[in-house]
Amino acid sequence: MGAVGRLADLVIDCPDATLLAQFWQAVLERDIEESDDGWVTLGRGSDGHRLSFQQVDGYTAPSWPSQRHPQHMHLDVLVDDLSAAHRRVVALGAQAYGDVIDPGPKEWRIYADPAGHPFCLVTSI
Repeated sequence: MGAVGRLADLVIDCPDATLLAQFWQAVLERDIEESDDGWVTLGRGSDGHRLSFQQVDGYTAPSWPSQRHPQHMHLDVLVDDLSAAHRRVVALGAQAYGDVIDPGPKEWRIYADPAGHPFCLVTSI
């Protein structure tokens, strides 16, 4: 039957598109491809996808793990060295939620970006 299409862009609502784009730009090492009033797009990475940020008035951050304001989605970011990646994202403004989970061959840790969106750093998918 075949796919309907290909994923081109993931758009994330936030209170400040520029601030959140700068955080993810540093985490993913991507260039800003487009920037307009309340909208910023990071260019395609090696995965071929773009990541965009849309400024929303009255934005309410997810309250993970509570369901009061569900997360709706989260990003998993593949890293080679979880400790080094942890130090870098925290320095960039991420908030760590708890300790390393499953400290075996697959390690992961949960964070919130500066707008409160949960994301995980993982050592394997």
